[in-house]
Amino acid sequence: MSQHDLPHTQELPSTGPTTAQLLRATFAACAAAVVIFVTVVLPAEFGIDPTRVGTLLGLTEMGQIKTQLAAEAEADHHSDAAPQLTPQRGPLGWLTQAFVPPAQAQDADLWTDEISFTLAPGEGVEWKLRMEEGALAQFRWVATGGRVNFDLHGHANGESITYEKGRGAAGAEGGILAAFDGLHGWFWRNRDTADVTITLQVGGNYIALENTH
Repeated sequence: MSQHDLPHTQELPSTGPTTAQLLRATFAACAAAVVIFVTVVLPAEFGIDPTRVGTLLGLTEMGQIKTQLAAEAEADHHSDAAPQLTPQRGPLGWLTQAFVPPAQAQDADLWTDEISFTLAPGEGVEWKLRMEEGALAQFRWVATGGRVNFDLHGHANGESITYEKGRGAAGAEGGILAAFDGLHGWFWRNRDTADVTITLQVGGNYIALENTH
């Protein structure tokens, strides 16, 4: 039997990638993940767009809407969990209700101002009545084409009060008894998937109807 020479190490077939090749592949994968995170994930999920690529792709607006929705949901959660305190305002006594009986707001002759506006999906707007403490104003608003979330509140000079909040509402009517001098009214946001038109009618004792947002 003849004896053959053993092959040299460099003549043996390769059994897999080298350590250097593995390191290069790992580095390339990590770099690609970072690029995707910065250009896609940050804009689409958090509305953060350091490279402006997300804006060009339309992802930044999506992320901003998601962030805003999450913040509002968190605020609603804390609002629901927190105890509801009834504010006290001097000669008005305890304000136990935000609204007067709706029957007082049925007569069309009561309406001094009437406005209509359309909200795109995700869009919000704020209209307020400038009122003096103790003044009473009647209102009626109707959402057409969908439903909206709303927050009826007042604020001025460091004072604030929440009268009523609603989600998925199609309208409301009643009255606002101003707890202090300042702006008292509504913030609406369209949480539907189509445009929603809101028609607001107001009357009673107020100084002006103002678009504040």
